[in-house]
Amino acid sequence: MGTYDIREIMRHLPHRYPFLLIDRILDLEPGKSVVALKNVTINEPYFQGHFPAVPVMPGVLILEAMGQAGGVLAYISLPERLKGRLVFFAGIDKARFRTPVVPGDQLILEAKLLNMRSKAVRLAGIAKVDGKKVAEAELMAVIGDRAEPK
Repeated sequence: MGTYDIREIMRHLPHRYPFLLIDRILDLEPGKSVVALKNVTINEPYFQGHFPAVPVMPGVLILEAMGQAGGVLAYISLPERLKGRLVFFAGIDKARFRTPVVPGDQLILEAKLLNMRSKAVRLAGIAKVDGKKVAEAELMAVIGDRAEPK
Protein backbone atom coordinates (compact mmCIF):
# COMPACT_ATOMS: atom_id res chain seq x y z
CA MET A 1 0.00 0.00 0.00
CA GLY A 2 1.19 3.51 -0.57
CA THR A 3 0.63 7.15 -1.38
CA TYR A 4 2.22 8.89 -4.36
CA ASP A 5 2.79 12.58 -4.92
CA ILE A 6 2.68 14.17 -8.38
CA ARG A 7 6.36 13.42 -9.09
CA GLU A 8 5.84 9.72 -8.41
CA ILE A 9 2.67 9.69 -10.55
CA MET A 10 4.67 11.23 -13.41
CA ARG A 11 7.18 8.38 -13.14
CA HIS A 12 4.38 5.94 -13.97
CA LEU A 13 2.25 7.90 -16.46
CA PRO A 14 3.40 9.58 -19.68
CA HIS A 15 0.75 12.34 -19.34
CA ARG A 16 1.76 15.94 -18.69
CA TYR A 17 -0.01 19.30 -18.33
CA PRO A 18 -2.69 19.99 -19.40
CA PHE A 19 -3.68 16.34 -19.67
CA LEU A 20 -2.38 14.89 -16.40
CA LEU A 21 -5.64 14.67 -14.49
CA ILE A 22 -4.71 13.18 -11.13
CA ASP A 23 -2.89 15.10 -8.41
CA ARG A 24 -2.17 12.45 -5.78
CA ILE A 25 -2.52 8.74 -5.13
CA LEU A 26 -4.05 8.38 -1.67
CA ASP A 27 -3.81 4.59 -1.51
CA LEU A 28 -2.53 1.91 -3.86
CA GLU A 29 -2.43 -1.83 -3.32
CA PRO A 30 -0.68 -3.49 -6.27
CA GLY A 31 -2.83 -6.06 -8.04
CA LYS A 32 -5.94 -4.86 -6.20
CA SER A 33 -6.98 -1.22 -6.04
CA VAL A 34 -6.11 2.47 -6.14
CA VAL A 35 -7.64 5.65 -4.72
CA ALA A 36 -6.57 8.92 -6.33
CA LEU A 37 -7.38 12.62 -5.92
CA LYS A 38 -8.09 15.28 -8.55
CA ASN A 39 -8.52 18.85 -7.34
CA VAL A 40 -10.94 20.51 -9.75
CA THR A 41 -10.12 24.21 -10.18
CA ILE A 42 -11.51 27.00 -12.35
CA ASN A 43 -8.01 27.29 -13.86
CA GLU A 44 -8.54 24.09 -15.89
CA PRO A 45 -8.36 25.02 -19.60
CA TYR A 46 -11.60 23.20 -20.53
CA PHE A 47 -13.72 25.46 -18.32
CA GLN A 48 -13.26 28.32 -20.80
CA GLY A 49 -15.66 26.54 -23.13
CA HIS A 50 -17.49 23.93 -20.96
CA PHE A 51 -19.52 25.98 -20.02
CA PRO A 52 -18.39 29.58 -19.41
CA ALA A 53 -21.50 30.63 -17.46
CA VAL A 54 -21.91 27.29 -15.64
CA PRO A 55 -18.53 25.48 -15.51
CA VAL A 56 -18.90 21.67 -15.50
CA MET A 57 -16.06 19.16 -15.80
CA PRO A 58 -16.63 17.17 -19.01
CA GLY A 59 -17.70 13.59 -18.31
CA VAL A 60 -15.11 12.26 -20.71
CA LEU A 61 -12.37 13.90 -18.60
CA ILE A 62 -13.79 12.34 -15.43
CA LEU A 63 -13.45 8.97 -17.21
CA GLU A 64 -9.92 9.89 -18.33
CA ALA A 65 -8.95 10.77 -14.75
CA MET A 66 -10.42 7.46 -13.61
CA GLY A 67 -8.43 5.75 -16.37
CA GLN A 68 -5.21 7.50 -15.33
CA ALA A 69 -5.66 6.32 -11.73
CA GLY A 70 -6.28 2.82 -13.07
CA GLY A 71 -3.27 3.20 -15.35
CA VAL A 72 -0.98 3.78 -12.38
CA LEU A 73 -2.48 0.71 -10.68
CA ALA A 74 -2.04 -1.38 -13.83
CA TYR A 75 1.56 -0.19 -14.34
CA ILE A 76 2.55 -0.88 -10.73
CA SER A 77 0.88 -4.32 -10.97
CA LEU A 78 2.73 -5.37 -14.16
CA PRO A 79 5.13 -8.27 -13.97
CA GLU A 80 8.76 -7.13 -14.03
CA ARG A 81 9.26 -8.27 -17.67
CA LEU A 82 6.64 -5.72 -18.83
CA LYS A 83 7.81 -2.73 -16.77
CA GLY A 84 8.58 0.28 -18.96
CA ARG A 85 5.74 -0.48 -21.39
CA LEU A 86 2.95 2.03 -21.94
CA VAL A 87 -0.56 1.25 -20.73
CA PHE A 88 -3.20 2.35 -23.27
CA PHE A 89 -6.90 3.01 -22.70
CA ALA A 90 -8.74 0.39 -24.79
CA GLY A 91 -12.42 0.63 -23.88
CA ILE A 92 -15.20 1.78 -21.60
CA ASP A 93 -18.36 -0.09 -20.63
CA LYS A 94 -21.27 0.78 -18.36
CA ALA A 95 -20.32 4.47 -18.00
CA ARG A 96 -22.83 6.46 -15.98
CA PHE A 97 -22.79 10.06 -14.79
CA ARG A 98 -24.89 11.03 -11.78
CA THR A 99 -23.96 14.56 -10.68
CA PRO A 100 -21.99 17.39 -12.33
CA VAL A 101 -18.44 18.00 -11.11
CA VAL A 102 -17.65 21.71 -10.73
CA PRO A 103 -14.69 23.91 -9.77
CA GLY A 104 -13.90 23.57 -6.08
CA ASP A 105 -14.76 19.87 -5.97
CA GLN A 106 -12.28 17.25 -4.89
CA LEU A 107 -12.77 14.27 -7.16
CA ILE A 108 -11.90 10.96 -5.51
CA LEU A 109 -11.20 8.27 -8.09
CA GLU A 110 -11.33 4.62 -7.12
CA ALA A 111 -10.36 1.74 -9.38
CA LYS A 112 -10.37 -1.97 -8.62
CA LEU A 113 -8.57 -4.52 -10.73
CA LEU A 114 -11.14 -7.00 -12.03
CA ASN A 115 -8.91 -8.98 -14.35
CA MET A 116 -5.30 -8.81 -15.51
CA ARG A 117 -4.04 -11.00 -18.31
CA SER A 118 -0.69 -10.96 -20.06
CA LYS A 119 -1.46 -7.77 -22.02
CA ALA A 120 -4.98 -6.73 -21.00
CA VAL A 121 -6.44 -5.14 -17.89
CA ARG A 122 -10.08 -4.67 -16.82
CA LEU A 123 -10.95 -2.24 -13.99
CA ALA A 124 -14.08 -1.10 -12.17
CA GLY A 125 -13.97 2.65 -11.56
CA ILE A 126 -15.97 4.99 -9.37
CA ALA A 127 -15.64 8.78 -9.03
CA LYS A 128 -16.93 10.50 -5.90
CA VAL A 129 -17.29 14.04 -4.58
CA ASP A 130 -17.97 14.51 -0.86
CA GLY A 131 -18.53 10.76 -0.54
CA LYS A 132 -21.28 10.70 -3.19
CA LYS A 133 -20.86 8.76 -6.43
CA VAL A 134 -20.73 11.14 -9.42
CA ALA A 135 -19.65 8.65 -12.11
CA GLU A 136 -18.80 5.00 -12.64
CA ALA A 137 -17.54 2.80 -15.44
CA GLU A 138 -15.72 -0.39 -16.35
CA LEU A 139 -12.42 0.42 -18.06
CA MET A 140 -10.17 -1.67 -20.25
CA ALA A 141 -6.49 -1.12 -21.02
CA VAL A 142 -3.84 -2.90 -23.04
CA ILE A 143 -0.13 -3.12 -22.41
CA GLY A 144 1.83 -1.73 -25.38
CA ASP A 145 4.34 -3.82 -27.31
CA ARG A 146 7.07 -1.21 -27.00
CA ALA A 147 8.74 0.42 -24.09
CA GLU A 148 8.04 4.11 -23.58
CA PRO A 149 10.55 6.50 -25.12
CA LYS A 150 13.20 7.89 -22.78
